[in-house]
Amino acid sequence: MSAALNTAVAFDTALLERNSRLRTSRSTLPLRSDEDVVGLRRHVRERAVAIALSLVDQTKLVTAASELARNTIKYGGSGEVHLDALEDGFKRGVGLIFVDNGPGIADLEMALRDGYTTGGGLGLGLGGSKRLVDEFEIDTRPGEGTAVSIVKWKR
Repeated sequence: MSAALNTAVAFDTALLERNSRLRTSRSTLPLRSDEDVVGLRRHVRERAVAIALSLVDQTKLVTAASELARNTIKYGGSGEVHLDALEDGFKRGVGLIFVDNGPGIADLEMALRDGYTTGGGLGLGLGGSKRLVDEFEIDTRPGEGTAVSIVKWKR
């Protein structure tokens, strides 16, 4: 991971408390560089293995996390991710909340459509990430920032 500088993100979002009653632990990691994305992928895979997600579900979660982390850096300028261990009775899961102080998403409905891109990519980012996880929620306000919450539950 990058050196631990002041990485606090000021975007105020209720998503940070999403699933708080189910949370058994939380780690917060900076998202400023490709190195941070690589480190996040490792942490997510470790959490997924710890709750015995299938290899397919591990891959889906790591792919969604990687895409959202890259979006946080590319479009938000930088940010942070909160990596949560979740338990709901006997059900276990991994939750991630990506937060940035970037420009926000002006047209969220359009941004969730396949093929939409402002960065010259394939436009599969948000919509594709949404399909890879069990829960997906976005809080974005133009001029303030964006938060994206995802959860993958053990089946």
